[in-house]
Amino acid sequence: MRKVILRAVPAIVLIAVMLVTIPAYAAPGAPRIPGLRLGTSTNWSGYAVETNLVTPAANAVTDVKGSWMVTTVTATPVNAYSASWIGIDGYSSNTVEQLGTESDWVNGRAVYSAWYEMYPKKSMNITTLRIKPGDVMTAEVSYSAKTGFTLTMTDTTTLKTFSVSQKSGSAKRSSAEWIVEAPWSGGTLPLANFGVIPFTGASATINRHTGTISDGLWQYDPLTMVGSTGNLATPSDLSSDGSAFSMQWWALN
Repeated sequence: MRKVILRAVPAIVLIAVMLVTIPAYAAPGAPRIPGLRLGTSTNWSGYAVETNLVTPAANAVTDVKGSWMVTTVTATPVNAYSASWIGIDGYSSNTVEQLGTESDWVNGRAVYSAWYEMYPKKSMNITTLRIKPGDVMTAEVSYSAKTGFTLTMTDTTTLKTFSVSQKSGSAKRSSAEWIVEAPWSGGTLPLANFGVIPFTGASATINRHTGTISDGLWQYDPLTMVGSTGNLATPSDLSSDGSAFSMQWWALN
C-alpha cells in the first residue's frame, strides 16, 4: 500500500542496489485501509484474487505477474497522487509485498517514479528505473521457502531491470493484486488523473497452479474506488482469457 508523507524525507543511499528513501510524493503505506470490502474500496481499484474471498487460504500464493503502461498525468487543481502496482497480500492481511510506479501531480508538475515495498517496512524508490509516460512496465513478485520474496520489475521500453530479494516472517500469502491506488496520508489523498491504464499479462500462482485472474480455481474481486463524489476509478471487465483489463480515472476524491 502507498502512503504519502507531506514533508521532506532525507535521502539514504544503499550503494549495492542503488535505493533511496522515497521522496515526499510517494511514501510508505498502511495495508488494509478501512473501507476495503467486496466490490468497493476507498483507495484501491483493480482486481484481487484469493482461494476464497470470505475465508482465504494462507500460504497459498507464490507468484503474481503483470504489466501496465505508465500514462501521462493530467493537471489537477490540487496535488494528486496515484500508484500502479502488483503484489501479494494486503487485501485481507496485514502485510503487503509489492512493487510498482508512481504518477503524481505535485506543485504544478507531473512526477513519475518506480518503487517497491515490503510493508510494514518503508517503501523504497528505485532510482535505476527512470520512468516516463509511455513506458511499459512488467513486474513480478515471487516467493520460495528458501529465498523468501523476489521482487522484479522491467521497463520494457528502456530495457532496464530491477530485482531485489526480501524476507518477511509475517506474510500470509493469501491474496494477489493488480491495483491502481490513491495513496494515504491521514486519509485518502486526491487521486491523480491518470486517464486509462492498460494492465496485461496478469497471472498468479496459487497452491502450485498458475492461471489468470478469472481462473476457476480461485475467486476474484473487481474493486471500484469510491469517494464522496461517487466512483473515482473503475476497472473494465476482464479480457476473454482473464489476463487483461484497463483502469479508468473518473474524478478526484
